[in-house]
Amino acid sequence: MAWQPEENGLRQILQLLKESQSPDNATQRAVQQKLEELNKFPDFNNYLIFVLTKLKNEDDPTRSLSGLILKNNVRAHFEKFPAEVSSFIKQECLNSIGDPSPLIRATIGILITTIVAKGDLRNWPELLPALCQCLDSEDYNVCEGAFGALQKICEDSAEALDNDPSRPLNILIPKFLQFFKQQSPKIRSHAIACNLFYLASDDDTEVRKNVCRALVMLVEVRMDRLMPHINSIIEYMMMRTTDDDDTVALEACEYWLSLAEQPICKEVLTPHIEKLVPILVKGMKYSEIDIILLKGDVEDDEMVPDKESDIKPRFHRARSHNQKHQGEGGDGDGEGDSDDDGMDDDDSLSDWNLRKCSAAALDVLANVFREDILPVLLPILKEILFHANWEIKESGILVLGAIAEGCMNGMIPHLPELIPYLITCLADKKALVRSITCWTLSRYAHWVVGQPHEQYLKPLMTELLKRVLDANKRVQEAACSAFATLEEEACTELVPYLGFILETLVFAFSKYQHKNLLILYDAIGTLADSVGHHLNKPEYVSMLMPPLIEKWNVLKDEDKDLFPLLECLSSVATALQSGFLPYCEPVYRRCVSLVEQTLGQNLASMQSPDQFDPPDKDFMIVALDLLSGLAEGLNQQIETLVANSDILKLLYQCMQDPMPEVRQSSFALLGDLTKACFQHVKQCIGDFMPILGHNLNPEYISVCNNATWAIGEISIKMGPDMKEYVPVVLGNLIEIINRPNTPKTLLENTAITIGRLGLVCPAEVAPNLQQCTSLRNIRDNEEKDSAFRGVCHMISVNPGGVVQDFIFFCDAVASWVHPKQDLKEMFYKILHGFKDQVGEDNWKKFSDQFPVPLRERLAHHYAVCGVFWVDKLYIWAGGGRELSIQPFWARGRAGRLRAGKGGRGTGGRASVYALGNPGIAAVTIIIQIALLSVCSSSGRRKMLASVLNISNTSKQSTISYLFAVRHQKLELLNTVLVEIPIKV
Repeated sequence: MAWQPEENGLRQILQLLKESQSPDNATQRAVQQKLEELNKFPDFNNYLIFVLTKLKNEDDPTRSLSGLILKNNVRAHFEKFPAEVSSFIKQECLNSIGDPSPLIRATIGILITTIVAKGDLRNWPELLPALCQCLDSEDYNVCEGAFGALQKICEDSAEALDNDPSRPLNILIPKFLQFFKQQSPKIRSHAIACNLFYLASDDDTEVRKNVCRALVMLVEVRMDRLMPHINSIIEYMMMRTTDDDDTVALEACEYWLSLAEQPICKEVLTPHIEKLVPILVKGMKYSEIDIILLKGDVEDDEMVPDKESDIKPRFHRARSHNQKHQGEGGDGDGEGDSDDDGMDDDDSLSDWNLRKCSAAALDVLANVFREDILPVLLPILKEILFHANWEIKESGILVLGAIAEGCMNGMIPHLPELIPYLITCLADKKALVRSITCWTLSRYAHWVVGQPHEQYLKPLMTELLKRVLDANKRVQEAACSAFATLEEEACTELVPYLGFILETLVFAFSKYQHKNLLILYDAIGTLADSVGHHLNKPEYVSMLMPPLIEKWNVLKDEDKDLFPLLECLSSVATALQSGFLPYCEPVYRRCVSLVEQTLGQNLASMQSPDQFDPPDKDFMIVALDLLSGLAEGLNQQIETLVANSDILKLLYQCMQDPMPEVRQSSFALLGDLTKACFQHVKQCIGDFMPILGHNLNPEYISVCNNATWAIGEISIKMGPDMKEYVPVVLGNLIEIINRPNTPKTLLENTAITIGRLGLVCPAEVAPNLQQCTSLRNIRDNEEKDSAFRGVCHMISVNPGGVVQDFIFFCDAVASWVHPKQDLKEMFYKILHGFKDQVGEDNWKKFSDQFPVPLRERLAHHYAVCGVFWVDKLYIWAGGGRELSIQPFWARGRAGRLRAGKGGRGTGGRASVYALGNPGIAAVTIIIQIALLSVCSSSGRRKMLASVLNISNTSKQSTISYLFAVRHQKLELLNTVLVEIPIKV
């Protein structure tokens, strides 16, 4: 017998459902608490499905609400439902799929797809056959309800459908095709499958939208089904991208974004690219309604206060400790970074519109086609970029920005002409032109910074700063964001202009309304990150700090504008170092207070949830991050503040918070406090280390990254006393470094921390020497230094442990640019020890596997890799004649020096090759000598000659040369590589 509810229980649940629709917050909280209590009873969910499907005399909103509560329960703990409850819910869903009410049918469809998402299609094998059978029903409601459910399943569980061994799409797609000519527009809209271009000319807008939406979905999950018809589909989607209805055009434009992700994109689109590119360019032009909504005719609005609804919510990104890489100015692998595409200059329109989608599509296609798209695009650009109509000109500037990333190499020859033109566009009379120009110039900032500053950087910076003070708020915003990008690219190149930059940014405090003020904080924080300690000059500090502290004092603790201000102050405090001292105490105490308040509110909410709402933990996160900035900037000078506060007790609680971002910022602060004032941290190490070990979980990358870094900092301070904690953390660290697909930043921090543990506890860590590969790309710094010292210590304890990976150790050693002398001697000792241990022949076989650049670096710096080492080297230029330079210095070619025949001591002609342009100064001459076959290859050999004094009438500079002795009968036995001074 089917389950039946008790009358009394059913009445109570109906009453709760009606009360939950009350606008009164207290009533809603009471209902929520009762619902949570009812969830403890297994058959509560039976009551909910009963109300949804059986009580047709109740109003639809109440029935639908019952279904939505059930959906939330399914999502939260469906796996805990008793089998009989799960079966009852599934059966009732199928029995009521054709409910007369569209709202109830839609709710049942949502419930079905939620069950599928939780339990997998294989756990409900009767579902798809039953829904397919319903499609054949004469009852419109049953057919539409089944289609609605299937559409939701296709949208939410596309991957499950595609991967199901029974291949349900092979049955569903032909089934859907039967309904293409169905009389009902609703049914036609649901009938999604391949060959949808049959409906290309359907008069109903909803049908065309759903056709486009379906094709986008099929590109993502079943591209193979589209391939037989791909050219027709592309033609159809190009036609729909120019549809008179913008909502249809937007759905169609999404197709190009999805297609660009497919490996076959370039192949299938190449025949159509000449037609597609102009369509996308046309879609990037503002429509008349766009301009009206954007108030494009309003130029000066800086005095108009912002509406609070115009200000998007801001979410703080917790602090993460990343390694800097060779030749990079940014953080690690950018994990967590968000690259603003800058196409949200029309943010008062909908979040996503045809203009943005067209620009994004051109962007991704430029990344697919690279320079191959330019022959189509450049003629269009030449026509629209200089157009008299400002709307067309504006779209051309947007196009130029959209292709910047994908087509940069192809655009470089045109940039000397385009960049000055764009800089003039910053002064255009139309605000929308000025704002988009700011963004486009920011996309080429990397190229600008690499050119002569007088030619491009200074003019760009000057005009961009004028736009920071523009009378139009939209331009202010775009200029501020663009200048922040320029700051990131230029870094310390901006130091000579800091005074001018700060004057402008500080003046903006007095001009900006609420929204742009938040963006200004970001620009100032980015400037501090980019120029670092160069900001710590009295004149700069006195200019910058008063307006920031004024804002700091005005904002209340519960004001979310604190988020960007605290982020800004964190960067400023780190950069100013001792320059922040006059402001540090009140800032420090308020941050500690924010952490304490948030923890207190969280405890109250947990103990009495009906009386206290949970706190916004972002306040605590930004406070922890600012404390990190203070610790990093002030270093030991923060000690007194730490000693007179409860920060370490609070930190202990934060480190155990269930919210990952709180733990992430906590571990960053712990690492910075360890570096700044370890005497206070040390007393808590026994409590902290188990928590750190527990958080070495790469499922939470940023948390794990910061915990790993903090362990490394603690190891350096603890020294041999770290021994008792090695077992707590080492196993997890080794697991992370051996884990496939570990993000680069986490891998590097883990390698450094294992190296640091090996430095202080080599015997305990020595059996684990796999981390060398992760250390090679890190920029020379103290962390890398201590990690490599640890590796060297571990090798001395366990030489056999590195044998299998010795090539990676060699590669990592060669990555150093300027190792400290004692560290370099450690490397030398290990390399030569290994070479002596394996013998000359084995070493040659081994080193011959090295890439040529690696062999050369090791030979030059450590005299290994086939080098025949001599105590002294003398070269006698044949007959005592002076060497002369032949007069050719072509780009990329070597200048050549010739000696006379029969040079004494060599028996052959000598040739000297310049390494690079002779105008570049160097302090040594590098000499390679191919030894004669008659020479013995064993032992050390002294050779005679004289130090070269080379004259060059056209170049009086020190030049680096490669010297090679040649003879027609020479046989290469070894190479001599030494350094001697040369005077030119």
